[in-house]
Amino acid sequence: MENPFKNLFGKKDTSALGIDIGSSSIKVVQLRKKGGKAVLETYGELALGPYAGVEIGQSTSLSTDKIVEALSDLMKEKEVNITTKNCGVAIPFASSLMTVIEMPALSYKQLGAMIPLEARKYIPVPISEVTLDWSIIPKEQKRVDEDEDNKKDAPKMEYADVLLVAIHNETISKYTDIVRKTGLESSFFEIEIFSTMRSVLDQNTAPILILDMGASTTKLYIVERGTVHTSHTINRGSQDVTNTIAKSLGISVHDAELMKRGIGIELEKEENLKNIVSLVLSYIFSEANQVILNYQRKYDKALSKIVLVGGGSALKGIAELAQANFQIDVVAGNPFMKTEAPAFLEKVLRDTGPEFAVAVGLALRKLSEDNA
Repeated sequence: MENPFKNLFGKKDTSALGIDIGSSSIKVVQLRKKGGKAVLETYGELALGPYAGVEIGQSTSLSTDKIVEALSDLMKEKEVNITTKNCGVAIPFASSLMTVIEMPALSYKQLGAMIPLEARKYIPVPISEVTLDWSIIPKEQKRVDEDEDNKKDAPKMEYADVLLVAIHNETISKYTDIVRKTGLESSFFEIEIFSTMRSVLDQNTAPILILDMGASTTKLYIVERGTVHTSHTINRGSQDVTNTIAKSLGISVHDAELMKRGIGIELEKEENLKNIVSLVLSYIFSEANQVILNYQRKYDKALSKIVLVGGGSALKGIAELAQANFQIDVVAGNPFMKTEAPAFLEKVLRDTGPEFAVAVGLALRKLSEDNA
C-alpha cells in the first residue's frame, strides 16, 4: 500500500516519533508542528507474533534483541516512511508500580525525605533498585459560603493522597538498550498511562475511567482533574477473546482474530459469537465494576464516562456491550482528534485510534518539548 502521507505536506520541519512497544505489537506515530498544530505525518504497526513463533494478535515475551529486530524492521518499512529518530518511548504499565498512599500534609521538601522510606512498604525490592517519582493528588476545592472569619476557623487538611510511581532500573536499562541499538534518540521514557491520558482526555475535571484492553491484560485507570486516582490490572485481554472464539467454533486462532475484528458482536445474526465473546468480557467487566464501586465508596463520586483504548477496543460492538453493562456513557478513545490529518483518512483514524493512544501521546509530548 502506498503511504498516503508521502509528499503530502512538502518540506518537513522538526518531527517527533512516539513508540509503543506492546506485548503483541509495536505501534509508532510521527507528528510535526505546523502553525501551532500537531500534524500527522505517518503511523504504523507491526505484529510481534511472528517474531515469537505465534499467531498475530497473541501476546509475546521477546528478548531485547528480538524487539530491536522488530522495531528496526518497522522503521525500515517504506509504507510507514519514518523519517526521524527523535522520539519518546513508552514503558508498559506492567513494568512499573503505581499506587496511591496517604501521607501527612507536609511541604514538598519534607515529603521528599519521607516518601522513599514509606515506599519500602509497597515496593518488593530494595529502593536502590528502582527509580521513584511521586506527586500530590490535589484536593478538590470546595466552595465555602461562610464569611472570612469562619474560613479562618475551618480545620486544616492533615493528610494528603500521594501518587507513587516506581520503575525498576533494569527496565530503564532495557529500554535504553533498545533505543541505542535501533539508532534512535529518545529524550524520555514514560509509563503508558500518562501517554494515553495526554492523547484521549480533554480538560474535563469529572472522574473518567480509561479501560485499556491489551493482548494479555486489561488496565483500568480512574482519572480525575488530570490525576490518576486508581489503577488496576485484570489478567484477561483481547487474546483471551480470540482464543475463546477459536476453541468454541473449532477454527484457527488466525481465523478467530479475523472474525473478531471483522464481524465482532454488533450484528444480531451473530448471537452465537456474541455469547462466546461475552464469556471473556463478563469477567473483565465484573472486575472493572468492583474497581468502580471501590472508587465511588472512597471518594463518594460517580464516573462521568468510560474511554476505551488498546487493541481489544477494535472488537466491533464492544462499546455498546460495555455501556449496557456499566450503565455509564462509553466512548472509543480518539487520539488522532488532537492531530491534523487528511480528511480522507478520518474514518480510518477514528476506527484505529484507540490502538494508537499511547504512541500519539508520546509524540505529542515530544513535539511539545522540542517546540518549547
